[in-house]
Amino acid sequence: MASSPTAKKAALKLDVDSELLAHAHVSKAWPFEEARKVLSRLKRIPKPTGAIIFETGYGPSGLPHIGTFGEVARTTMVRHAFRVLTEDKIPTRLICFSDDMDGLRKVPDNVPNREMLAEHLGRPLTQVPDPFGDHPSFGQHNNARLKAFLDTFGFDYEFLSATECYISGRFDVTLLKVLENYDAIRDVILPTLGPERRATYSPLMPISPTTGRVLQVPIVDRDVAAGSILYKDPDTGKLTQVPVTRGHCKLQWKADWAMRWAALGVDYEMAGKDLIDSVRLSGQICRILGAQQPEGFIYELFLDENGEKISKSRGNGLTIEEWLTYAAPESLSLYMFQSPRKAKRLYFDVIPRAVDEYVGHLAAFPKEEIAVQLMNSVWHIHQGIPPHAELPISFALLLNLASASNSEDRDVLWGFIRRYAPDATPEAHPLLDQLVGYAIRYFHDFVKPAKNYRAPSDKERAAMLDLDARLAAMPPKVLAEEIQTEVYAVGKEHGFEPLRDWFGALYEVLLGQTQGPRFGSFVELYGVAETRALIAKALAGELA
Repeated sequence: MASSPTAKKAALKLDVDSELLAHAHVSKAWPFEEARKVLSRLKRIPKPTGAIIFETGYGPSGLPHIGTFGEVARTTMVRHAFRVLTEDKIPTRLICFSDDMDGLRKVPDNVPNREMLAEHLGRPLTQVPDPFGDHPSFGQHNNARLKAFLDTFGFDYEFLSATECYISGRFDVTLLKVLENYDAIRDVILPTLGPERRATYSPLMPISPTTGRVLQVPIVDRDVAAGSILYKDPDTGKLTQVPVTRGHCKLQWKADWAMRWAALGVDYEMAGKDLIDSVRLSGQICRILGAQQPEGFIYELFLDENGEKISKSRGNGLTIEEWLTYAAPESLSLYMFQSPRKAKRLYFDVIPRAVDEYVGHLAAFPKEEIAVQLMNSVWHIHQGIPPHAELPISFALLLNLASASNSEDRDVLWGFIRRYAPDATPEAHPLLDQLVGYAIRYFHDFVKPAKNYRAPSDKERAAMLDLDARLAAMPPKVLAEEIQTEVYAVGKEHGFEPLRDWFGALYEVLLGQTQGPRFGSFVELYGVAETRALIAKALAGELA
């Protein structure tokens, strides 16, 4: 199940000059800090013939979510930083590993044919029928969804399936080491379990020859010379002997993680904060198997809009497809780059800000010194070669244009844009044209349904009449700053305290939303005459 060479982007050869290298070795950007850990590891544990292995793990029990992508994006950033630090003289590989031999523990809430899935609980995910009906198994369906996105984004990676690695014999040598060190591995895990689980725990789980289910049963006997285990079949009551190799057994996941590190020679793998103890235990098992655990990075978890942890099975976070409906993938990468050790909420409202921050960093990049560029997210997102883009207006302003005009017509929005920037065209600004499309979709799905206009109070009505009179007296082609100054003056002279109450009133009465853009910039782009018409409608009661 390795991804095909044509489905992914090959890593380009890097050209690292001495100045870039010098700054990279001291950069405080977190990908460089992580890459220096891998470089230090290489000096302790030389790999004279092998590539440095970066790995990400994926549990395909539910549909892929953005957290899954985040791990690949962040690991790719560390890999690229390592390539820069080593002047690309040391080969690297990124393995995206799917633990698709896991037994299906519960039926996800967000899939069709849930009754059918319930009949296959306990079977490896690659032996469970696909509830969507488009792949041979549920595991392969979810693997395909992840690979499709990674390929679309252009990651350079190798996709490995646990099922294939077990059945093909790729893990056999290390699985036999697990059997040899069975007691030592159990001793690592047993203190972390309750009395009932401790009585039946085995790091090796046989796959039932009769039901195909992954069995969590006590092991009656072990034959190291034959490479097999003996257990009592829970369905038949018979003593059954199976090899530990060639897919007849599956490891419990902490032992499995450690075995994978040892078998694949993994040098670097990230993990979420919820896996701190698992990293520690798997590291101990990895050392028992005669290998060194990878260097690692503990990142904070993503939360949904209610502050709850995102779960694949619950489907309470944004999906990859949902983000890409309303924004370019680069904005998602920026969200992954920013503060990875800080818990962040991941829901629809974060998208516009992520888009504008990405565009802002892109515009700032050419003007920055090298040291600052290496701290800029777009350097890491685009592997050192960000495209040139400086947009005349922000995504947030585009959203508010759509909101004020109630238009879902690209030509209408481009008409406003050209008033502000006469030379701007979709052909000359393809990124801006892309943002126009995203803004229309976001407005249609999120802004428009949530619009809630209200009538102005007497105090607000008087202030808006004053603002209308001042706008009427302004010269043609008045600039945003001059408009903003007058808006401030109106708010102060009419006694709004704090002043943000005045701006809140403008947004709620004129736009039907609780927040909005810098108002002077909005008026300059939307038009003075159009803004006055909007005020007139609001005061006449035509909006609320």
